[in-house]
Amino acid sequence: TNIKWHEGGVGTEQKEDMLEQKGCVLWFTGLSGSGKSTVACTLEHALHERGRLTALLDGDNVRHGLNKNLGFSAQDREENIRRIGEVGKLFADNGVITLVSFISPYKRDRDAARALLPPGKFIEVFMKVPVSICEERDPKGLYKKARAGLIKGFTGIDDPYEEPASAELVLEAVDEQGNRITPQHSAAKILEYLHRNKII
Repeated sequence: TNIKWHEGGVGTEQKEDMLEQKGCVLWFTGLSGSGKSTVACTLEHALHERGRLTALLDGDNVRHGLNKNLGFSAQDREENIRRIGEVGKLFADNGVITLVSFISPYKRDRDAARALLPPGKFIEVFMKVPVSICEERDPKGLYKKARAGLIKGFTGIDDPYEEPASAELVLEAVDEQGNRITPQHSAAKILEYLHRNKII
């Protein structure tokens, strides 16, 4: 092949030193309605308030542009995640804290995204919210349509979601007392992780 990789003139570590943060990918995964985008947005605001540079890549938004030519077949879902994994890596390599919010139902696709980055740079955030709560929320009315047979291959209804076995962070919808956990509380837990691991 005539295609050659060109190293940039300014390395990742130099950019991270300038930004005073470590580039990484926070990969939010979970069912539709589990709160991925809500927590990611809450976290991004919190990081911005602390002077941190972020990029937010949301599944719905990306399908309006970069991935607008993809559907929801298993093959297209794999390509959807492959592309966003590569984009996330580009941001992380430039020192940006990258928040990726995608259902990403298949373990092999998430593992492939993880493999693109050095150890510690891919942080899987599993929104461990049961389908009953997601269906109760149903912010886009998608579960109702799936139950009525209007949407085929809907994750959690008639297409599988493969739960992460060893995510760096697991965020649940309710605490041990049965109280709902707020997006702010979940974002605070992630901030604590980022501090503890010297990303910020």
